[in-house]
Amino acid sequence: MTEPLIYEIGSPGRMGTTLPPMEVPESDLPKELLRKDLDLPEVSELQVIRHFVNMSQLNHAIDKGFYPLGSCTMKYNPKLNEDMARLAGFAHLHPLTDEAGGQGALALMYHLQTWLAEVSGFKAASLVPAAGAQGELAGILMIRAYHRSRGDTKRTKILVPDSAHGTNPATATMAGLQAVELPSDKNGDVDLNALRAALDDTVAGMMVTVPSTLGVFDTKIVDVIRMVHEAGGLMYMDGANMNALLGIVKPGELGFDVMHYNLHKTFSTPHGGGGPGCGAVGVGEKLVDFMPGPIAAIIEEATPENDAPLYGLVTPPKTIGRLKAFHGNFGMHVRAYAYMRVYGGEGLRNVSRHAVLNANYVRAKLRGVYPMPVDRLCGHEFVMSGHFDGVDSVHALDISKRLMDYGIHPPTNYFPLIVPEALLIEPTETEDKATLDNFIEVMKQIAHEAKTQPELLTNAPHTMPVGRVDEVRAAKQLVLCCRPIPEFDSKQLMASGD
Repeated sequence: MTEPLIYEIGSPGRMGTTLPPMEVPESDLPKELLRKDLDLPEVSELQVIRHFVNMSQLNHAIDKGFYPLGSCTMKYNPKLNEDMARLAGFAHLHPLTDEAGGQGALALMYHLQTWLAEVSGFKAASLVPAAGAQGELAGILMIRAYHRSRGDTKRTKILVPDSAHGTNPATATMAGLQAVELPSDKNGDVDLNALRAALDDTVAGMMVTVPSTLGVFDTKIVDVIRMVHEAGGLMYMDGANMNALLGIVKPGELGFDVMHYNLHKTFSTPHGGGGPGCGAVGVGEKLVDFMPGPIAAIIEEATPENDAPLYGLVTPPKTIGRLKAFHGNFGMHVRAYAYMRVYGGEGLRNVSRHAVLNANYVRAKLRGVYPMPVDRLCGHEFVMSGHFDGVDSVHALDISKRLMDYGIHPPTNYFPLIVPEALLIEPTETEDKATLDNFIEVMKQIAHEAKTQPELLTNAPHTMPVGRVDEVRAAKQLVLCCRPIPEFDSKQLMASGD
């Protein structure tokens, strides 16, 4: 039986809290601040607790089970990080605290900036952008500002491979530039002939994901970077897949001019739910002066009298400006700092080594079971096709829905777009062999079911509170109210499976 909505269990007179006696004289509130009717349920504290605990148990999370969401690196978030972010000196620090009162926070930001720059081979880094997409925007705005500062206003194009994240062309467009798509070759690398034909004096730069969203490291990336630089453009690296490169490859040393990091992907800060993130950007020498500010810096070196340096906030001289109120999402900075501090250099290298090992283990075990359009050594993720010859009724979405019946979160579906029926799988480094072996056996079982009992997949999931929904309808007719509305009744949805 479906748990009733909290609106349905309300009853007049029930109360979830008791207010203390007032210490000031009672007075009427201004009428202009009062609503005539506030339609909220009247429920007890126990009912509220049970409602939200039951709701939370319906959600899948990395703390409940395997979450192989390709290109999103849904790794375990160590609870130590949460403890550090909740230290009173950090959690209770007001963002308007002056520099003298915020030295600890500024020191943490300075060291995190330094470490991010070091691990990626860049000259400097900014922590301001609040998410990966905002980090992308910062990078492209810096490239645009760089060219304009030189009077080179005709550079209005950004080259984007067809294997790119969907945010890449959107970012270029938001920055007022034109996105030009480049095809991949049969090995999943950038097609050099297409790149050569697209390069001219109107190209501001190129956005590339390394490893690519096909899960492979572009074997020609050094040639790609050289060709774009020779044409006068700058190179942007989408750092969403940096989890495959820590301690192994430094993008700045490859020749990239700017890159955003997803702290929620690579450095284990919380991911998803629309909450705070951090899309920090690292830059090479050419773009240091254009970084979004403010940047944490040492403004007075340590002296014999004062054994600690004095930290402050500075604004780069040619900055593209602020992208976020205050100084970015500081809680994410604390978590990422704790993560890097615990692992250290060799530990971060092992993060990537194990992420790559896990992905290649699963890929090798599923080879021959599922079609793999790019079947070579992968980075931290790999892509396969969720369609079988002779089984026309089963698609990638059906495989993902069936996975839910086995307690596993679906992988990324239908991305990258250049792979028909794509399933993009990323196990991350935090999963053990037993978990991976279970996933492999489940995927093999689902492949068998697809060929012998396809209706098990096409009607899945069978064990969830809500069955198969019409995803197009759900996207176009959002139910943003807790209470059922006549033309879109939630109970009827659950009963009908639509």
